[in-house]
Amino acid sequence: MSSLVLSFQEMDRTQLVLVGGKGLNLGELSKIEDIQVPEGFCVTTAGYRKAIEHNEAYQALLEELTMLKVEDRDQIGEISRQIRQILMEVDIPADVVEAVTHYHSELGDEHAYAVRSSATAEDLPHASFAGQQDTYLNIIGVKAILQHISLCWASLFTDRAVTYRIQNGFEHSQVYLAVIVQRMVFPHASGILFTADPMTSNRKVLSIDASYGLGEALVSGLVSADNYHVQEGKIVNKRIATKQLAVYARKEGGTETKQIDPDQQKTQTLTEHQIVALARIGRQIEAYIGCPQDIEWCLVDDTFYIVQSRPITTLFPIPEAMDQENRVYISVGHQQMMTDAIKPLGLSFYLLTTRAPMRKAGGWLFVDVTQMLSSPASRDKVIDALGKSEPLIKVALKTIVAREDFIKSSPDDSKIPSSIRSNEGMSPSHFQAQIEYDPTIVSDLIERNQTSIAALKQNIQTKSGSDVCDFILEDLKELRELLFDPRSSAVFMTAMNASSWINEKMNEWLGEKNVADTLTQSVPNNITSQMGLALLDVADVIRPYPEVIDYLQQVKDDNFMEELVKYEGGQEAQDAINHYLSKYGMRCAGEIDMSKPRWSEKPLTLVPIILANIKNFEPNAGHRKFEQGLQEALNKEQELIERLNQLPDGQSKAEETKRVINLIRNFIGYREYPKYGMISRYFVYKQALLREAERLVETGVIHEKEDIYYLSFGELHDVVRTNKLDDGIISKRKEDYKFFSKLTPPRVITSDGEIIAGAYEREHLPANALVGLAVSSGVIEGRARVILNMEEANLEEGDILVTSFTDPGWTPLFVSIKGLVTEVGGLMTHGAVIAREYGLPAVVGVEHATKLIKDGQRIRVNGTEGYIEIL
Repeated sequence: MSSLVLSFQEMDRTQLVLVGGKGLNLGELSKIEDIQVPEGFCVTTAGYRKAIEHNEAYQALLEELTMLKVEDRDQIGEISRQIRQILMEVDIPADVVEAVTHYHSELGDEHAYAVRSSATAEDLPHASFAGQQDTYLNIIGVKAILQHISLCWASLFTDRAVTYRIQNGFEHSQVYLAVIVQRMVFPHASGILFTADPMTSNRKVLSIDASYGLGEALVSGLVSADNYHVQEGKIVNKRIATKQLAVYARKEGGTETKQIDPDQQKTQTLTEHQIVALARIGRQIEAYIGCPQDIEWCLVDDTFYIVQSRPITTLFPIPEAMDQENRVYISVGHQQMMTDAIKPLGLSFYLLTTRAPMRKAGGWLFVDVTQMLSSPASRDKVIDALGKSEPLIKVALKTIVAREDFIKSSPDDSKIPSSIRSNEGMSPSHFQAQIEYDPTIVSDLIERNQTSIAALKQNIQTKSGSDVCDFILEDLKELRELLFDPRSSAVFMTAMNASSWINEKMNEWLGEKNVADTLTQSVPNNITSQMGLALLDVADVIRPYPEVIDYLQQVKDDNFMEELVKYEGGQEAQDAINHYLSKYGMRCAGEIDMSKPRWSEKPLTLVPIILANIKNFEPNAGHRKFEQGLQEALNKEQELIERLNQLPDGQSKAEETKRVINLIRNFIGYREYPKYGMISRYFVYKQALLREAERLVETGVIHEKEDIYYLSFGELHDVVRTNKLDDGIISKRKEDYKFFSKLTPPRVITSDGEIIAGAYEREHLPANALVGLAVSSGVIEGRARVILNMEEANLEEGDILVTSFTDPGWTPLFVSIKGLVTEVGGLMTHGAVIAREYGLPAVVGVEHATKLIKDGQRIRVNGTEGYIEIL
């Protein structure tokens, strides 16, 4: 027979375009020894294409559909309906009819069949398209089968399938439909088997859903199902559902829903023996195909038939490990307040910078904390330290440690990697003692950093080709020295410890909570908070010039700076923006990913913020804000000292408090500087590498200079040296990155792929309050602005910013808001530090805040107790 129709045995794994995802998977299943797959054949996409190739009405409608966006619901509905009508009425080519008749008679005219759609963009490792096309059961006779083939073709253009393709970037004209015709089996029971637990992602736990009758009812959500968990051949959990309904095949064709006998409704669908046998089949299929599977099965007379298997597309990838032991990993993104997927070049630079035991998983980095958790001496320190950056990580780790079988205790090793203790490192205690008597240490550290970056900028200009990469590798040693300088980390660890002491003692002695929040306002040397105030100064320069403001309101691309000088005040505006960019232009939202566009590369990002500052503030607001915060901090200090002096032994308490407040105010601002130094260096590297990328574009090695972001630094080094690159690598990496961007990274994941979620334990909160971590005191009410992308920020003074995360690149927005809510974060993450310095009530680590709070809703943020109320 021709390629118009193929039996399952005739298919091979190169034929996705011909048989579609479902067909390809059935072809593979049919080849696995001892796996029972009902026989069948596939009407390939060649048959579909032959039916439509000369249909002009179809082609015209398809072109119209290609122009539509998700929002065009009515047009999508109407055009899709017209295409479906054409496909249901189109003549099936004679040779397709002949081939279907031939295979049907070979399998047996007397049998009933299932007729299923199999699209070329379906059941793929990165996109399941589950349930997008139609399936018809218990179809009898070749005439009925041919009618249902036309119905399947038409189902390629259901509204939901069309919308799904638009959302996932699949072109309608590039997706074709094959149709599976498979002998029906009439099961006593059926269901779904996941070879990895879909709830926790644990690859060692199989999850089985089982109910009576045909599985279609289960998939469509019509009936309840038992659920069984199997781990290493043993049933570890069972939930028996009340099963009131089941769907069965009718003798004359089609299906019917029947009531289950009351005495059978609560009985277990599968026996223990059957559950374990099915789990074994699942593991066999998974091993053959090579990744976790979502399998549809039927049980007939104690024999399991497999009617479908597809990759599970929602599992988070497991961090790459060196060995197979039980490991525990924590997310770097949650500590760094940047949970977006990172491109390969960004990942490799972070790996070249850190000293921690890092592992990649998809587009993210994770720290392997197994060794630290296995040591009884370091375990509590690690968990407490991580609790400061992300409280839900702390809860998750306690859950794992409580499972004594997962992490084996090891000989005592209380060393904690610097990346765990804080974002950039922690010092030996003798440095902290010295720091108290050396107020110049901060200015010395900053000067050393600036001198080093100036030298880097000068020296890298003289390098080209492979020398650039060699030079960067050498310079990364200097970056690591600066980042992990024990004096540097001792400075802000001293301040952080001092803040903890103040909060603890003022609560104990004076009954006042979170005092450090007020004392840390407007501290010196905080490069990140200065950045937000400096943009208010830019607004001051532009405010007197209406022509410039009018022009900025119209600009649409990043070349707007060149045109500025044509307007009155344009030169002043250009100078002010350029001055700002010279100091802060290497920053952006999500800045730990080197590939993200910096403000210097995309200055348009700052324009809406500058315009909002002009609208929302009076001249000199930056200076006034700083002075106001400073005054509040000094007043609080004076008030505390006066109250302490009234207590028994008050003088010594007041003197000790005064000393600790000085430590906080002198040193807490430096907390933000090491990262500023790192990001400054990254930008110099990036500019040098982009110059090499331009040369690679000119010589035709890559298509556009941004393609280098999809290579690791080592790979890029090779490409620069050899001028050669396999063309498929970049497009494959772009596809992977697109897929990773849709996943949500977990805070904690194990080597089994299990995602451990933490939860807050709190009582006495208002009903329906959203719980998080209190990181900056105060209570504020206002309009919630839910903003996921900094470029889309349209804030007015008094708004409360609700977002998934804020790293230093978000700081310019902080001057306009009255409060902050984030889904990620902890006591010492950047957003929390800046919120305290600006005096903004803030609650972080609020699970699903951007979904639960709607843009424009009025909310109350309680930054003292750590919750949000929707008013």
